[in-house]
Amino acid sequence: MESPSSALDKVKKFASRNGALIGLVILCLVLAFATPAFLTANNILNVGIQAATVAILAFGQTFVIVAAGIDLSVGSVAAVSSMIVAYTGASMGLPAWMTIIVGILAGAVFGGLSGLANAYLKLPSFIATLAMMSVARGLTLVISDGRPITTSGLVNFFGSNLAGIPVPIMMMVIMGIIAAVILNLTSAGRSMYAVGGNMEASRLSGISVHKTQIMVFVLSGVFAAVAGLVIAGRLHSAQPQAATGYEMDAIASVVIGGASLSGGKGRISGTFVGAILLAVIRNGLNILNVSSFWQQVVIGLVIAFAVSFDTLRRQEDAH
Repeated sequence: MESPSSALDKVKKFASRNGALIGLVILCLVLAFATPAFLTANNILNVGIQAATVAILAFGQTFVIVAAGIDLSVGSVAAVSSMIVAYTGASMGLPAWMTIIVGILAGAVFGGLSGLANAYLKLPSFIATLAMMSVARGLTLVISDGRPITTSGLVNFFGSNLAGIPVPIMMMVIMGIIAAVILNLTSAGRSMYAVGGNMEASRLSGISVHKTQIMVFVLSGVFAAVAGLVIAGRLHSAQPQAATGYEMDAIASVVIGGASLSGGKGRISGTFVGAILLAVIRNGLNILNVSSFWQQVVIGLVIAFAVSFDTLRRQEDAH
């Protein structure tokens, strides 16, 4: 028979690994009692649509954080990638399918440049991606001359419905599955965990640390480009200021989902729950008519709590 202390340890371990999921369930129950509008089908779909863009960005961000980096440029890369898609279609006359490929490749290039700066120029990822955030946002404004550019029908598909299901939600699920496969079932994913856990030990064991560092930023850029397509599809246009501030929500989703900012720990499923949790908080506060100013305060407190929890968890692991 299992001892009470052993059972308690298992409960504590489950709570530590799934704190975001427990918080999400509790929050949903509270909102369901607080307002009947929360658990309606339309509102649940709205939560999914609101979470989709941040979740896709956060999936890419998970690779970087697992490898002990951080990517502050994902919002700007999403914006410039979508702007390149719109510009190559509207001004250069490329077929819509080709503009999408060009946009995704652009995201990979922007991510790769951040990775190169981090790996070979030895710039901290914070600085490398902070610079890229400014470069990408500036290029978005240069390409568009500060004005929105209308997107084509194929791009607009990413913001539409298919068989009654919003395409943004479908894209979130598809990109989440792809990210989970990469992180959990490939040698590249194992390298990310190894590099994030101990970079020097990874180097000595034969893992190409530089290659891994570049790869995680390339993947982050690709996921950001896909998120940019979803944003443009929903708006039917590429906006110069699209995804401004989304990098903070992406990072918060990853940390709330249980990843460690020191690297070596993180799950795509946790990131997904973190993104949904943020969307539910915003949605619930909107339904309850809470001021958008107070919403920022609440989100900031949630992020601070998540980072503090991560710090305490690492201190316990060290002991």
